[in-house]
Order: sequence, then C-alpha cells, then structure tokens
Amino acid sequence: MVTGPHPLNRPIWNALKLSQRQHAITRGQAVRFDPAFGQFAAIPDTTPDSLAALGELVREHGDVILFEPADLPAVPGAELVQRAPIVQMIAEQQIAPGKSLFDVEPLTDADGDEMLALATLTRPGPFFSRTHELGDFVGVREGGVLIAMAGERMRCGPFTEVSGVCTLPEHRGKGLAGHLTRHVTGAIQARGETPFLHAWASNTGAIGLYESLGYVRRAELTVSLLAPA
Repeated sequence: MVTGPHPLNRPIWNALKLSQRQHAITRGQAVRFDPAFGQFAAIPDTTPDSLAALGELVREHGDVILFEPADLPAVPGAELVQRAPIVQMIAEQQIAPGKSLFDVEPLTDADGDEMLALATLTRPGPFFSRTHELGDFVGVREGGVLIAMAGERMRCGPFTEVSGVCTLPEHRGKGLAGHLTRHVTGAIQARGETPFLHAWASNTGAIGLYESLGYVRRAELTVSLLAPA
C-alpha cells in the first residue's frame, strides 16, 4: 500500500532519485537521465534555485522532458518547445496472458542498433542508444527483421513503466502492439511489481488499446519539452 504522495505523481523524480539513480546527472536540485538513456529530467519544486539548476542541465546536456502535475514556470536559459497533456495509466489488477499469436523473443544489447532504428522510424517516444538498457525488452521478427517491440523504461520503487511499444507501419493492424504490451505487463506483474505507462491525451486509439488490456487511467500530467535558449 502506498502512503504519502504517490510515487507516480512525479515518476521521473522518483526514478532518478531512487531506482535508477545510477543513470542520473545532477546539478543542484535538478536531475536528468544521462542523454544516452533519455531526455527525462525533474526538479523537486519550482523555487528559483531549482529552476536555475534545471536551466544549467539544459545548457550543458541538451533538451529535456519533464512530466509534472502542473505547468512548469519559465526556466532560465531554456526555451519551452512543447507542452501537452498525457494520461498516466496503471494495471493494478492481474492481466492474464493473451493467446500466443506471435513468437516473442527477448532482445539484448546485440539488438540495440535494430531497436534504435525501429524506434527512430516509428517514434513511440524518446529512445536513444542506451534506452534499451533501462529494462527488459522483447520483440517479434519476420524474415529476420525486427518488426515490433516493447519493453520497460522508468522504475519507481515497486512501479515499472511499459514503454517503447512500436510496430513497423506495414505490420500495424495485426495486434502486435497489444500482444507485446500484454507480454511485458505480465512479466512485470510476475516479479511482484505494478506496471504503468503513459500516452498522449490526444491519442485515443492507444488509450483505448491499453484500457482493453486492463489498464485504467490514474492521472493526467503535463509534458514540457525544454531546449537550450
């Protein structure tokens, strides 16, 4: 049972200060993932010192993305490129494994270049050269080609994020995304952890898919993308 502020209210902060702090770069009160792993950053509050530290991280290491319960104030030395709402969803009830429709295989470091190429083409969300090292990833191949994948990204104590769900355009509509999401969700739950994920609030198709798998809406957060001014 969660007591106090829920860890998923501020998932990036809690990931970087707890479960994934080994991947963090810190300046003052601001923290971000090493750019090889991701753009996600966070601050504990919106005091001038915290905002200034965040601006320093942006200037030193490039663009950052924040998930916050409310709009972010202006950050010194940084420019707001995008702001949009996202829906955070969680699977608190056990999700039964689906019918085995595809041959799902684990993906490893040896598949890193293919994973990055697939994510770059399909844009499931920020994905960089070492993002696949943040958790377990699985995929489906056809003719030796990686056509779909899904995996894990942020970890906040007992909560693990499902992410990187993507399919080559010519293979969409076959149920790959749902099958792989169910597979990753089941693996997380088998470890005694609780899966969660994020979707753009405007992406009703993805939200509907996740709801059909057993995910429920938990919160709405604001995404802010900052770049050096």
